[in-house]
Amino acid sequence: MSYSFEPNGGLGPQGRPQPAARVALAVNGMGSFTWDLASGEMRYDRGGLAVMGFRPGEFDGRLGTLGERMLPVELPAIEEQVERALRERSSFSLYFRIRRYRGAAPRWTHTQGHVVCDPEGRPVRVIGIIRDATQELRAVDQTEQLRIARNDRRRQADIVGHVSDALAPTLTVEDVAEALTSKRLMEQIGASSIILGLVDNGRMGLVGANGVTDQLIRDFHQSRLNESLPLTDAARTREAVFLTDRTDFVERYPAVEPYLRRFPRTAAAVFLPLIAHDIPIGAVGLTYEGRARFPQDERTVLTALGKVIAQSLQRALLYDQEHELAAGLQTAMLPGRLPDAPGLSLATRYRPTRARGSIGGDWYDALTLPDGRIAAVIGDVQGHDVTAAAIMGQLRVALRAYAAEGHPPTTVMARTSVFLTELATDRFATCLIALLDPRTGMTSIVRAGHPEPLVRRSDGSSAWIDVPGGLPLGLAAQDALPVYPASETVLEPGSTLVLCTDGLVEARAEDIDEGRSRLLRALRTGPEQPDDLADHLLHSMADYTGEEDDVALLILRRSSGRPVPAPQWETDIAPQDPDALRAARLALRGALSNWSLAALSDTAELLACELVTNALLYTGGATTLTARPVQNGGRALRLTVSDTSPASPRRRAATGLHTSGRGLMLVEELADAWGVEPRGNGKTVWCEISIAVP
Repeated sequence: MSYSFEPNGGLGPQGRPQPAARVALAVNGMGSFTWDLASGEMRYDRGGLAVMGFRPGEFDGRLGTLGERMLPVELPAIEEQVERALRERSSFSLYFRIRRYRGAAPRWTHTQGHVVCDPEGRPVRVIGIIRDATQELRAVDQTEQLRIARNDRRRQADIVGHVSDALAPTLTVEDVAEALTSKRLMEQIGASSIILGLVDNGRMGLVGANGVTDQLIRDFHQSRLNESLPLTDAARTREAVFLTDRTDFVERYPAVEPYLRRFPRTAAAVFLPLIAHDIPIGAVGLTYEGRARFPQDERTVLTALGKVIAQSLQRALLYDQEHELAAGLQTAMLPGRLPDAPGLSLATRYRPTRARGSIGGDWYDALTLPDGRIAAVIGDVQGHDVTAAAIMGQLRVALRAYAAEGHPPTTVMARTSVFLTELATDRFATCLIALLDPRTGMTSIVRAGHPEPLVRRSDGSSAWIDVPGGLPLGLAAQDALPVYPASETVLEPGSTLVLCTDGLVEARAEDIDEGRSRLLRALRTGPEQPDDLADHLLHSMADYTGEEDDVALLILRRSSGRPVPAPQWETDIAPQDPDALRAARLALRGALSNWSLAALSDTAELLACELVTNALLYTGGATTLTARPVQNGGRALRLTVSDTSPASPRRRAATGLHTSGRGLMLVEELADAWGVEPRGNGKTVWCEISIAVP
């Protein structure tokens, strides 16, 4: 990238500026400038225009026009220093002369600038100050004076450069305060203490400090602006306050005398107003040990330093306001309260992205279904804007409605995908639904392009749960109902289920497997309770991800206390009631659905009918049919049929011509186990069937 200050027109006779450019310079005048590297535009404030000999509105911002004010013989050296500063991402300090009106000698000026880079390290602008250096260089040997002045100005430029570098990556007011009060920056600028105040509703709030006593911060935090204190005076008067020793400090501000025991007598302090858009937004104070004065040139640099800090602080204030608005909008669309289920603890978190003004589409939800199961949902809509947030709100309502209607999670996911497709937003969304029975731990999981859930077992071991998935929501054909497979697992007592969005594991330029491994380690070492665990996971992953994406997090932990007694269903069937068996079958199917065992319904009904029919045929008395979940947290079902006959059932050989005699053959074939238990004057025939583990 090359920049040239070569003149390209606008000169009068003998290369001198036209009369319109003849502007007398104020003695000891100074100003500031900003050079936008993308557009090439150079902008001076009023003082800078005067130093360069431009009237307000006369300078068109072009480098060529600026070169017309310089001496051609000095242009190569100027361009060389600027190019080097851009290559090295550093500062520059230049002395050069500007041409004046006819017959007048050129005037010496001094410019110092600092290259500001974007987060990728690319130069984006140059900021700096320019001042009239004529008096400084007059009546002395120019060569020696220039050498001394260059060294001094380089040190002063380094101060502005160090502060600019420290503030460049900051986003929030907290970031600005932390960067300014860091020990490293204080060493770089030679300060022994620093304090930063922010104006808010007529008071000065202290938002950062280093080298200052805690008592002083407590006593002067939220001081009124009309109180006589260094920071408030600087903000109120818009003038820097320079104090050259402790006596000067106490004479002007008696209220701070008790706090000056750590303030050396041979020390100086400066309190700079922070003004943005002509509004005082705060003040910053610095102390320097071993200093007895502030020369005029250093006062100029410190004044410019206040402008740099004010710009960063103003950007941070705007960021905080936008971020708070975005986070508030997002949070308002999330559920206000979580279900209260016995034996189950839940925790949720939503952390917005740090990107300026971004509104994410991440969400979570949890609701209690009529049968007592908990439907936990987490999802992420494509994009980071108001549209993404609006779609998120619609999807959350749709999912909740479909789940409340009693549809299985596979159907809920499929209908929601169709719903998003019909919205015609050209957006897609990822989603995961976990249907959990708090009594048994039985969990059915359906995934639509979303990251898998994690589990931490009661023994501390942790793993990602391998769950087959389908397409993200909204990507299926408009006239097709997408298919989403369901995966069954059991959340054992004392175990924790973690649902999250990809913002918790993804980092720019990093492999996602690394993020998944880091999250797994953080889960393994995290605290037990869901609320504490949620904070731990967010904090552990923040540095790795850079918080560049918003995060939704939903944690469910099953109590490790005494297990909740398994539910049981029971009915009596009389031999004289022809409709009793049909009613029992329907009731059994409903019970299995409530226990998350609907997959066993067909087999269970067939076996129950065979056992009950056998008892009614060969005992002639009333029969009791019982069903209850057993084994592996409720992943198996036990059916029992009790009657009043002590005779055990016998398997009979049946040929193709027989219409009966196959009941026990079916039981042996379909059940995992079966048997007969004597019960007083009767017996109980039982069998167990289970869901196959994928």
